[in-house]
Amino acid sequence: QALRLLVDMASVHVEMDTVIYNSAISACEKAGRWDQALRLLVEMASTRGELNTITYAAAVSACAKGRLWDHVLRLLAEMASAHVGLDTITYNA
Repeated sequence: QALRLLVDMASVHVEMDTVIYNSAISACEKAGRWDQALRLLVEMASTRGELNTITYAAAVSACAKGRLWDHVLRLLAEMASAHVGLDTITYNA
């Protein structure tokens, strides 16, 4: 439902901000849709470029639930190279 809402928002030209993307990535994580969470992460990076700790934590959690440990490690490394703060929430994801 969250992804459908994103499509609907885009069709009426609602600006997709960091909070909206973070919410959608988190919804994908909760639904076990790690593939969609990563797609949104890539889309967000290419259109907004404002990935933050919350963004990465949700994506890390989605990949961890899918047992995609290579993706988890890649995201953590990406966070470090982008100087995005690693916090307790991210490590516990």
